Amino acid sequence: MSAIPAKRRPRAVCRAVDGLSVALAVVAALLLALAAIVVTWSVFWRATGHSTWWEIEFSVYMMVASLFLASPYTLKTHGHVGVDLLAHYLPQRLRYRVAVVVSVIGLLVCAYLAWLGAGLAWESYLKDETTGSTWAPKKWPLFLMLPLGLGLTALQYGVELLRPVESVADE
Repeated sequence: MSAIPAKRRPRAVCRAVDGLSVALAVVAALLLALAAIVVTWSVFWRATGHSTWWEIEFSVYMMVASLFLASPYTLKTHGHVGVDLLAHYLPQRLRYRVAVVVSVIGLLVCAYLAWLGAGLAWESYLKDETTGSTWAPKKWPLFLMLPLGLGLTALQYGVELLRPVESVADE
């Protein structure tokens, strides 16, 4: 038996997933800052006549990771691109139903893409794939960002469906 009353469990789940989304957004921001620092450094380094061979790929890996890791937070804060003109003119009750349908579709699409991405990452890991550059990093960590980010975005969609009706209706 859980120590949390049944009525409060969805709130606890929502808080936990929201907290995870915020934490991943902080990690994503740090990765993006790291990529910017590395690119800036490489510009100065090359301007002094030196050459480099790893910074572009490293920066791409960091930017891709930040994109997927920030996705759940973007959903949580309603930062995804959306067209709400129709919903704006709908009655409150119908607006809520449209939001539920959109969340279910978003959850299903993210879960499906996470599943496909997991297969891609696993296949790349088994084949020991590397990039064609001089540095030749493994590809599977990059591919792993797809199922991780989209899986957590699907989880955030699930949380959006668990939120109390009042919070959706107020938006």
